[in-house]
Amino acid sequence: MHPPARGARAAVTDYFAHRGTAADYPMSAVEERVKERFARLIGASPAELAFVQSTTAGEQMVIDALDLPRAGGRIVTDTLHFFGSFYLYEELARRGMDVAWLRPREGRIPIEDYERAITPGTRLVSLSLVSTYNGFEHDLKRVCEIAHARGALVYADIIHAAGAVPVDLHGSGVDFAATASYKWLMGDFGIGFLYARADRMDLLTRKRFGYYGLSRFTPHVYPLDPPGETIADVAARDDAEGMFAMGTRSHAGIVQLDWSLGYLLDLGVDRLTAWRQPLLDRLRSGFEAKGYSVVTPPGTRAPLMTCVLADAHARLSNRLKRAGVQITLSKNRFRVCPSVFNDAQDIDRLLDALPRE
Repeated sequence: MHPPARGARAAVTDYFAHRGTAADYPMSAVEERVKERFARLIGASPAELAFVQSTTAGEQMVIDALDLPRAGGRIVTDTLHFFGSFYLYEELARRGMDVAWLRPREGRIPIEDYERAITPGTRLVSLSLVSTYNGFEHDLKRVCEIAHARGALVYADIIHAAGAVPVDLHGSGVDFAATASYKWLMGDFGIGFLYARADRMDLLTRKRFGYYGLSRFTPHVYPLDPPGETIADVAARDDAEGMFAMGTRSHAGIVQLDWSLGYLLDLGVDRLTAWRQPLLDRLRSGFEAKGYSVVTPPGTRAPLMTCVLADAHARLSNRLKRAGVQITLSKNRFRVCPSVFNDAQDIDRLLDALPRE
């Protein structure tokens, strides 16, 4: 485990040692601090954030709150979006939505393709700010300008952007975004964030009614409860948490985020990006020298570099294991994701372990 993970692990150990005493470890204060830190990291406000289980859960909540597919209309997305969302949009198409799929050219989705595809009647544009496939990064501000001018809203999956590249959601104008914490936020599985722009809340339909979304709860059914004409008097919060929050979330995951977000803010994503760029350049030149097909566009600043290779997992798995190198191996491609805990020696160890093509 790299040092940031060890620090997060120590924070969780401390949490388990004190969680029985609320005065020693008030979770509500930790949650507020985590939201504030994440808001600073991505250029948002804490009130625009809700805790969710995962990026996919957040994306689905946006679809539901926009009353899709019942409300109808057009959705524009692209095949560099997270492959786990392919099922979602294909299912919406089967249920009557007009779904337009844009395909990459030379590893990119040209902005003019979005200009052509976002037509009047488009309800939603959905994309990954940084592609999980090859690291391509959209010009999110420009996509939002085009979409808003034609009456459409924009959702961005930011799981490969938050904590990896500078992100400014307010500056981009994006309407909704979601991420989990187990990638570049250096957290764990089971917790993430959903962002909903404050001035878009009135466009949403409340589809979930969870206890964590309440600002007031006064029951009238238990001994010593005040009398009332209802089972309970309730009032929903008027922020993103009020719209989307459900039940209990991963406290251990939030504690890890408390540590890791502080680490990232102190480090600075700009500094992290500057440190990583020479490593990415070294990777690209090394891959090309060995004859690999790099599908990550040149000039990409995100920490993902992907090569297409038939039978990649079968051909490279044992070889890399013997060399003590771990990367993402898929059936017909491999992906390398260097970060602050890597250096040039790590890159060279990987390149030395790879055979020539």
